[in-house]
This record gives sequence, C-alpha cells and structure tokens, in this order.
Amino acid sequence: MRFLNRSAGRLSRHRRKPLAGLVVLLLGLVLTGGLYSLFSPGAQAETSTTSEDVTKGRELFIVGCSFCHGQNGEGVLTDNGTQYGPALTDVGAASVDFQVGTGRMPMAQPGQQAVRKPAVYTEEEIAQLAAYVDSLGTGPAIPDEADYSTEGLSDEERQAAITRGGQIFLTNCTACHNFDAQGGAMPRGGFAPSLRGVEPKYIYEALLTGPQSMPSFSNGNLTPEEKRDVIAYLEETSEMPSYGGVGLGALGPVAEGLFAWVVGIGALVGFAVWIAAHTTRTTRRKDGDIDETGAHA
Repeated sequence: MRFLNRSAGRLSRHRRKPLAGLVVLLLGLVLTGGLYSLFSPGAQAETSTTSEDVTKGRELFIVGCSFCHGQNGEGVLTDNGTQYGPALTDVGAASVDFQVGTGRMPMAQPGQQAVRKPAVYTEEEIAQLAAYVDSLGTGPAIPDEADYSTEGLSDEERQAAITRGGQIFLTNCTACHNFDAQGGAMPRGGFAPSLRGVEPKYIYEALLTGPQSMPSFSNGNLTPEEKRDVIAYLEETSEMPSYGGVGLGALGPVAEGLFAWVVGIGALVGFAVWIAAHTTRTTRRKDGDIDETGAHA
C-alpha cells in the first residue's frame, strides 16, 4: 500500500508540472493518428507485391510518367503555378490500375480530360507501376474480384442488388452520367463518359478513387457491397433494350420535350404554311368582280 501511495503521489506531482499536459496531449495525438491510419477505409491494404515489382515499376515510371508527375511522384507545377501533373503520393494502386488499365494514362500531353484508349502497358507492367505508386504513400488497393463480381449471386440476390444499386445510382450519378448511364456534357469542356460495357473492376475503381472530375466514394461512403450493387444495376441497364424507339440519349422529359417542340411542332407549322401557300386565293378586280385564282372569272 505504501508503494502504491508513493507512486500515486509521484504521478500527482508530475501532472502538476507544465509539460505534463503537453506530453499527454502528444501521446493522445500519436495514438489517435495511429489508430486512424490502421482502421481508416483508405488505408493501404496488404498486397502480394514484392520489392522487385516496386523496383521495376519505378523504372517504368521514370520513363513514362515522371515528365508530368515528377521523379518521385511529387507532381510538377508550371511556371504560372498551375498543376502540370498531380502528385501521386497518396492515390494508391487502384487509381493507377484504373488510369493505366483503361489507357487514359499516359497522355500525349496534358489536356482537359483524359479519354479511354487502348492500354499502352501490359497487365504485368500495370501491376508493377501500381506497386511503385502504392509504395509512395497510403491509398486504396486494387480490389479483388470478389468485391465487384456479381457472378455468384442467385437470381433473387441479383434482383435485390439491382434495386439497391439503381437507387444509389439515381441519387448520386445521374446528374452527370444521365439516367441511362450513357454519359453527358460537363462544364469547362469536360464530359461524363458512358458506363455501358465498362468492365466491373474499372467501375469499382472509379467509385473508389474518383478520377478527374468525379467525386470519390470510399468504403466509408459506399460499402463494397453497395458498389457491387451499382455494378449490378449498370450491367442490367446495359443489357436492357430500348422499347420506346429512338432513345434520345435517355435524357428524360427535357430531351423529349425539346424534340417535340422543335421537330414535332416545327413540322406542323411548316405544313400549315405549305397548305396556306397552295390553296385557292381570291383577288378583287377594279370592277368589283371577284376573281378566284385557279377558277373561271
């Protein structure tokens, strides 16, 4: 008891010192930061990459990516302060797999928006690039097939997933990709690409990383199951035929109303003018008799 009392007395005296509060605060911040880094949704996941993959990935990066993104992925600024190539220190392997796997990177030159094109690198080289960029900091890892695949779902589970995914898509995505996921124009020369026929892995990675103008939906915002539900909805939408004839981009009542006014009513007005121009006209002669053009006087 005497030992415990003496220890408690020492702790009590130390707490009264001015630096004691600062030390406790620093310990709390270190503990909080460590727990957040460990359990945060965007934390770097365990991967099967090796140091050799990282080394080869750096070699590929220096040759094909460093001109815009810097020697160490720190980004490059132009003389007027604009971003020539963004920093890649915390984008993660999933972002590299999406950008390089879809051929959006590397770009011939910086532009408003990268477009999809055939991939320049092989799958092995893409994995090596992703391993190197992933080593620069924390970020989402490349998802497993079990995260985005809908192949193992039963018919009932798939229908439920389509319903949930449709609600998520209509709430968060239609403003840019429109109701039929065919994409649309964006401000400042950008555009939302069509999602029809896009591989499920790339849709999942786009949701996870938020490429270009798209917002990111981390696993804290949309769970992996919800992302898979969105993929199920998009797969169903891509396979669904258009029963209404010309879809007009599936933009809804705005496009249909504009088409009705410009084409439909415009055609009626033109037809009315044509009828008026080709009907029998009447003119009055000076002597008061009426002469009907096209009839006897």
